[in-house]
Amino acid sequence: MAKISSLFSSSSGNSTYIETQNGGILVDVGVSFKSLNEALLAVGGSFEKIKAIAITHEHIDHIKCLKTLLKKYNIPVIASAKTLETLERNDCFVSGAVLRPIEENTEISDIQIVRFATSHDCEGSSGYKILLPDGSSVAVCTDLGVMTDTVREALLGCETILIESNHDVDMLKKGPYPPELKLRIMSDKGHLSNSACAVELGRFLESGTKRFILGHLSQHNNLPTIALSASKAALMDKGAVFGEDYLLYVAKPSKNEVIYI
Repeated sequence: MAKISSLFSSSSGNSTYIETQNGGILVDVGVSFKSLNEALLAVGGSFEKIKAIAITHEHIDHIKCLKTLLKKYNIPVIASAKTLETLERNDCFVSGAVLRPIEENTEISDIQIVRFATSHDCEGSSGYKILLPDGSSVAVCTDLGVMTDTVREALLGCETILIESNHDVDMLKKGPYPPELKLRIMSDKGHLSNSACAVELGRFLESGTKRFILGHLSQHNNLPTIALSASKAALMDKGAVFGEDYLLYVAKPSKNEVIYI
């Protein structure tokens, strides 16, 4: 049975582990090597099991320990060509690192990784859908300012989705951030709000999604209870019953549970 664990999920650091019986992949490595190693071991993983590292984009909370990790383990790195170029320019790789540009899809071990473009404030930003050996799929989709048709099409029919529910708009507007940062977060190149996330969930539920994981919650402009409430209300409007028609989780900044898929 495959499993997913959002090892870290916040503006301080992000990493998601997906494992099948033949190994696993990491989506992003945005914390220290020590922290990532400890988190992997806690959910039954290890770097020896990792077949690939898929990077969504170049921001530090998604690539913090990449170079350190590659010094210790020769694991292939998957990302868009533009992201790989930026990371190489910023000296994030070691000599001999295995780099695999992905524009649409690639195969690693017994899984297929499908890339889709996301709208964020850097070139080549990506989300990933992982097609598992049993025919099911899981997607990781955070750091997007707006839900585009490209993202929707990629996520439709995906059984498990880790999706961004970053901020409550009222909390952000009234919060301590400077005006320019608030505008960036609320822009089409920023982060998806609770309400923008929630409005999409019914569509995904109708296409076959059974598990939603709300991720990348702002620690200053959101609360898990608020994010959950927005999503549950939207799904209730579709006549869906929590625990029967779908499961809904909120990814904590760290120490998240393993979800079997």
